[in-house]
Formats: sequence, structure tokens, C-alpha cells
Amino acid sequence: MDKTAAEKRIAELRDLVRYHSRLYYELDAPELDDYEYDLLYHELLDLETEFPDLQTADSPTQKVGGAASMKFEPVQHAVQMGSLQDVFSYEELYEFDNRVRSVIDNPEYVVETKIDGLSVSLEYRNGVFVRGSTRGDGFVGEDVTHNLLTIASIPKKIDCPEVSYLELRGEVYISKETFGKLVEAQELAGEKPFKNPRNAAAGSLRQKDPKISAKRGLDIFIFNIQQCEGKTFESHSESLDFVKSLGFPVSVLYNRYNDIHDAVENIKYIGENRDNFTFDIDGAVIKVNNLAERELLGSTAKYPKWAVAFKYPPEEKVTTLLDIEVQVGRTGALTPTAVFEPIQLAGTSVSRAVLHNQDFIDSKNINIGDSIIVRKAGEIIPEVVALAAKGPNSETFRLPEFCPACGTKAVREDGEAVLRCPNPDCPAQLLRNLIHFASRDAMDIDGMGPAVLTALVDNGIIKSQPDIYGIIATDISSIERMGEKSASNLISAIEKSKKAGLSRVIYALGIRNIGQKTADILAERFGNIDDLMAADMDSLCSIDGFGEVMAKSLLDYFALEQSKNIIERLREYGVDMTAEKKEKSNLFEGLTFVLTGTLPTMTRNEASDIIIANGGKVSSSVSKKTSFVLAGEEAGSKLTKAQSLGIKIIDENEFLAMVNNQ
Repeated sequence: MDKTAAEKRIAELRDLVRYHSRLYYELDAPELDDYEYDLLYHELLDLETEFPDLQTADSPTQKVGGAASMKFEPVQHAVQMGSLQDVFSYEELYEFDNRVRSVIDNPEYVVETKIDGLSVSLEYRNGVFVRGSTRGDGFVGEDVTHNLLTIASIPKKIDCPEVSYLELRGEVYISKETFGKLVEAQELAGEKPFKNPRNAAAGSLRQKDPKISAKRGLDIFIFNIQQCEGKTFESHSESLDFVKSLGFPVSVLYNRYNDIHDAVENIKYIGENRDNFTFDIDGAVIKVNNLAERELLGSTAKYPKWAVAFKYPPEEKVTTLLDIEVQVGRTGALTPTAVFEPIQLAGTSVSRAVLHNQDFIDSKNINIGDSIIVRKAGEIIPEVVALAAKGPNSETFRLPEFCPACGTKAVREDGEAVLRCPNPDCPAQLLRNLIHFASRDAMDIDGMGPAVLTALVDNGIIKSQPDIYGIIATDISSIERMGEKSASNLISAIEKSKKAGLSRVIYALGIRNIGQKTADILAERFGNIDDLMAADMDSLCSIDGFGEVMAKSLLDYFALEQSKNIIERLREYGVDMTAEKKEKSNLFEGLTFVLTGTLPTMTRNEASDIIIANGGKVSSSVSKKTSFVLAGEEAGSKLTKAQSLGIKIIDENEFLAMVNNQ
């Protein structure tokens, strides 16, 4: 590749790596699996190595991890929480050994499993756990102490009088079994499931509410001592033995080798047996054991020279597509599922994988009877990767025109790839609708989770959302493991939910395209369910930020007789469907704000709520009508446009001063 072509490709790769790195590290919502991301990253690294004059300080190859979130207090790491250089072949492991031996005679190595989780720091003073933080960019992380306190395997106190201060580095993770249950619950509730255990762990640890973190079944492995005052160590394995003696979980394997060939064989063994681990791994780590020798080897600007991480490729297998079944989800989505000849992937037998929608099937060009390539995304969720070969008698598949559960004609809205059943009384949607209705963000019926609702539906006690309010204590106490006290508590929670208010009722109904924030806006605008049901397209579209798609979803829902019946029955049971009138400030009346970048102490949604509560408007684009641009870190093109138009730009401090000095 010539320099001109390399420069163009480097620019493309930097944009791709930055984009996917932010999704992975900061938003916990990756679109690529680790292996695909690593290949992009290393293509960029190789090109920058080949053309060193094209390397820049802001390249993602020169940074560690992602930026710290503004949701938590920042923590400055006294010892950098760096990352390891990844390698993908055994030849690269032997090259690593050659580099080490050019400086060190007869090095001893430690091989460990590489847990796929979120890297954290734990700090102890005089034996007491005082602070925990995420890695962030390696220099500044997030204070997540309260969430880490919910992890049972982290000792809150340690018995080691001679050590006055101890900082440990570990990996927070979710076990395969716990992850499977979490995804199952998310799918049942109609939520978008986590893509892999790493992102489930990261998303769970970054919750503002520690109670949510506590429910996610998080665990930890400690793999390094960052700082220790009062005790010294000669080797890494000695330090791990010490940490283990204090009651911390450490890597299940940390074997020592003097011969690189033996170390490589152990790495191969780990890869061949990774399916047997109860947790997800994405590789193995090889480190120089002697700490003094590590000092001699030193580090580059980004990586230590005394360790590398070997990354295993995802396992893929070919099988025959036997059938495509269609399932109906909570929102009425008709989801095709591939049924194929069972194969062994990541240690388990797999015979099904979601195909998402008709467009996905068409893009893969797969038909029933074809040979397909299947793998497990994140070693957990089966996915169809591609067509392997056309079958001799393959049959073209098309999603049905009518809902397979209730026979209602399915619809596909403009701009959507999903085919849906519009019938709210569809039996296939019932359980998922009920789970959503009772959930914390909707009617918040404490104790009415998926298991209880499943039993109530299976026993014919509940057939629609209003039936929840007709439940009596004996209905609940008849359910296995639900006694009189549980029944009494649940009846009280059901009664309490009647006063949840209009906004929660709107959201609980599960209307397409109507989320929590939209429900809040509708409740504030109309004040009661009758005025909302009487609204027309013009009155709905006149609401700032309310488009035709949302308006049509609302009108379509309330036009159905089934929906009107649900509302009437909720009314009969005494469910409050009015909104509490809020005192509204007119501080920002007539003013339009545009928000851009990351604010230091609040989210953009929180800032937007303050603006709206004070009579102002929030717009997504800058124009001559914009009054203020509230800008945070990494503000983009909106800031540039505001500057060109001469619009006043304020930061968070100025914004809060405006609010507090009203």
C-alpha cells in the first residue's frame, strides 16, 4: 500500500475505532464483537507502525480504554491502570519471548485466564474498603464505591495489620449462568438484552442506583496489586498468593513456566477448555513473574513490555437450517428464529438463533435447507454469521402476513424493518405486556415479577392488565412459594400502584414509540386520560418534540376497542389517570436551548428537564431562533455553528447560576 492510500485508510480506521471504542467502553452497547474490533484496531496499529510519520497523538492507538463517565465523581489513579498489548498468533508469543530474553536471562512466566469484564480499582486503608473506581482512560476513572459494596465476594474489611494501604486491580464480571438468566428476563420484559457478559457487567456497575447493581449478580477476580504500603513482594505469583490469603478471589489459574513452549501449551489448553469455565474469557495473559525484571523491561507509552494478552478467535461451525419459526414479542414484533441441526459451540449444544427480521434473512441470502455458519456472540448468544452453501432443495422463507398467535393482519411501519401484530389482546403478547405494566418504571408493583405473573397467567387468573387489580389474596397464596404474608404484601403493592398517576399509566400501557419521557410530556400537556384520548393529530404534533410517528402510534392505539376497554376497566378499579399539576416557573419562557457535549455533573436529559420545568424549550439543532447553547466537553458541530451565528454559549456553571438566581 502506498502512503496516500495508507493515509486514507488510517483516517477511516481511526473514525471506526473511535466510534466502536465509545460504544464499548463508555456506552456499554457494542455493535461488534471483541474479535472484530481487535482486528480493526490492529490493522490501524500495523499501518501506523509501517508509516510512523502518519501517527498522531490523538490516535486511538495512543489511548487506553474510554473516557470516564460524568455520572460519577472522577477518581485520579495514582498508578496508571494501563492495558496489555494483544496478540493473535502463537508466533507472536514466541516473538514476545525473544524480546524479553534480549534483556532478561531465563525469565519465568505466569499464565492466567483473561476475564472479559470491567476493570476496577479497590482501595483499603487500615484494613477497611474505602473506595472503588473504574479504569476510565487509565488515568481518571469513576467512583463506583457504592455499587462495588454490593458485590458479596469483595471483602469489606481485611485482617492485615502490617499493611496500612492497599490498592488492588480486578475485573468485575457476570457468570455465564447469571448472564443467561439476565438476558432471558430482559427478552421476556421486551427489553433490549445485553450483547455479552462484559457489557452486562459494565452496565450493571455503572448504575446510579446501587440496588440495581445488587440484583445483577456481579462478581470479581483480583489480578494485580497496584500499591501496597507495609509489605513487599518479589514476584507476581507471590502477590497473588497474598491477595488470596486475605480472602479475595483471584484467577483460577496462574501457572508458572520457565519455558515459553510450556507456557504456549498452557495457553492452548485454556483455549480448548474455556467452555468449562463458569465465566467468560476472551484470552489468556502471559506475564514475566519477577517484579524486579519487569522494572528492567519497562513499558512503552501505552503497554508494559513484560506482558501480552493472547486473544482467542470466536468459534464458528457449519450446520443445516431446518426451519424458521416465528415468535411474537411484547411490542407485537414478529421475530423469526432459525432452527438448525444441533452443534456444539462454547461447550453447549446449540440449535436455535434469532434472525431479527426479513431484511436480515434476505441480506444473508439464507433459505430453509441451506448450510449456515453459526457462532456465539460473546461466547453466549448464538448468531447466524453467513451462508455456507446453498442446499439442493432450499425453500425461500417469507414472514407471514398474519400474526401466527391471533390471526390479526401484521403491519410494517414506514422506516422500520420489523413486522408487527397491532392487536393489544394478542395472547402471545400478554405475558410480556403484563411484565412491562408492573415494572419499576411503569406501575411499579413491587413483588409482581415475571415468575409471579407467569403463574397468574398460567392459572387463568390474569388475562389483561386490568385483571391485576381484581386479584385477591387467595389467588396469590395458591402460587407455589407464595404464602399469606407474600400475598398480603403484593395486594398492598397493587393497591399502592393505583395512585401512580397519568404519566406512569401511559408508559405502562406499552404504546409503540411512547417512552417514559414522552409519557411525562403527554401527562403534563393533557392532564387526564380522557383529554389525551380525545386529542387529534394536529394537537399532538403541536407539542414540541412530538412527531407524526409518535402521534400516529398514540392515535392507532386509542382507536382500538380493546384499548378503550382497558382504560375503562382501569378506571372502574380506581386507577388514578390524572396528572398532578406542577408549579411551573416562567424563568426560561420564550427561550430555546440547544445542548451539546458532556456536562461535568449532570446528564443532558437532567439539564433538559430543568429547562422545560422553567418554561423553556430544548431543540436538537442550532438555528437563528436558538437563545443559548449549553456546551460541555467534546462539544461538536453544534458549537461550531453557534459560534458562526453569534449565539450565546454557556457552560454548566453559567446555566446553574441562571437557574439559582431566578
